[in-house]
Amino acid sequence: MFDKILIANRGEIALRVIRAAREMGIATVAVHSTADSDAMHVRMADESICIGPPSSPQSYLSIPALIAACEVTGAQAIHPGYGFLSENAKFVQIVQDHDLTFIGPTAEHIRVMGDKITAKDTMKALGVPCVPGSEGGVATLAEAQKIGAEMGYPVIIKATAGGGGKGMKVAETAADMEKAFQTARAEGKSNFGNDEVYIEKYLTTPRHIEIQVFGDGKGGAVHLGERDCSLQRRHQKVFEEAPGPTITPEQRAHIGKTCADAVANINYAGAGTIEFLFENGEFFFIEMNTRLQVEHPVTEAIFNVDLVREQIRVAAGLPMSFTQDDLTIDGHAIEVRLNAEKLPNFSPCPGKITQFHVPGGLGVRMDSALYAGYSIPPHYDSLIGKLIVHGRDRPEALARLERALGELIIEGVDSTTPLFHALLQDPDVLSGNYNIHWLEHWLESNLPEG
Repeated sequence: MFDKILIANRGEIALRVIRAAREMGIATVAVHSTADSDAMHVRMADESICIGPPSSPQSYLSIPALIAACEVTGAQAIHPGYGFLSENAKFVQIVQDHDLTFIGPTAEHIRVMGDKITAKDTMKALGVPCVPGSEGGVATLAEAQKIGAEMGYPVIIKATAGGGGKGMKVAETAADMEKAFQTARAEGKSNFGNDEVYIEKYLTTPRHIEIQVFGDGKGGAVHLGERDCSLQRRHQKVFEEAPGPTITPEQRAHIGKTCADAVANINYAGAGTIEFLFENGEFFFIEMNTRLQVEHPVTEAIFNVDLVREQIRVAAGLPMSFTQDDLTIDGHAIEVRLNAEKLPNFSPCPGKITQFHVPGGLGVRMDSALYAGYSIPPHYDSLIGKLIVHGRDRPEALARLERALGELIIEGVDSTTPLFHALLQDPDVLSGNYNIHWLEHWLESNLPEG
């Protein structure tokens, strides 16, 4: 087992890793920019080291700075959290070249799954159902128009290196294709340095269902059920729950085994999430995230496992601490993502926290790096916390969430808390009757004020 690990991240996910490591008796090193010198993850770690100015490319994305931090502190392994360099194959290779351990999958697995076309081809070969679409990249508008005509509209054009909703454009009709194709290519180029795109059939009322998988890197793998992440704004998840309210036990067992078998066949190591669109009882693969997800706590809640602890164990060469037969669902869990944003426009709202009170009680968990007196810097993502609740069933979890939101106090900055108060009054949310387009339509006439 490692004696010391470095966390190449910030905020609540850095705290999450620190807590797991501390329970395992492992010392931690926090890295931080000058803007984060008073951040909670810096206070909580055993050691901390400044790696650069506020700009992410000069700090949290600086591979030389992170490697140097390991050498200075004697850290033996790096946990990437999510975001930043967590899915950067080049970073993983450099970590390994310096005789350090990357707590996650191999560079090759990250590389394969990071390219959407290669990932789709790989999954299709492994028996995972995929959305109908182009065979590989689409180079010209004429080719795109031909595919659209053959497949039937609507279609969606996606950047092969895309993510986070960038480089994705829908063509509702043939008349929309030229603009959608050119825009997707331009966004892919500007955001990811790659203008290659591919085309898929656009499903009109799908849910976003993702399967949590975990592999030991030696041909063994399990699945930990599904999460429903269908409530999204601009392709960004805001409300996640497990298990999915519309997934049957038979569907769960089938798609879960399919995914576990797929990652076992490629000797995948660590946590991964295979994401699907789900419509009319069918699953369609869209991508695999080769890292820990923001919404991993809801899976931990219903299976009573620590996924970060498991990541560290497997990276150290130990076997997984559970088998598929050990994993049974207990109750229902929901997570809401709290952002420092001003409603109704969701504009970033950095500033100083004057009061902060965390809700408590049975089945309530708050993952946040906030504290009273902390100044949220303007340089990073606006996520400031995740409120997670667990109940015996979905109605109890919803009631617990409403109660916990009522106890939560965040003062000094605007937050998206009012959005969730409003959502919990809507019959569709209470019944689970929504899809990935529902929230966008709801916001058009239900924009809550901050």
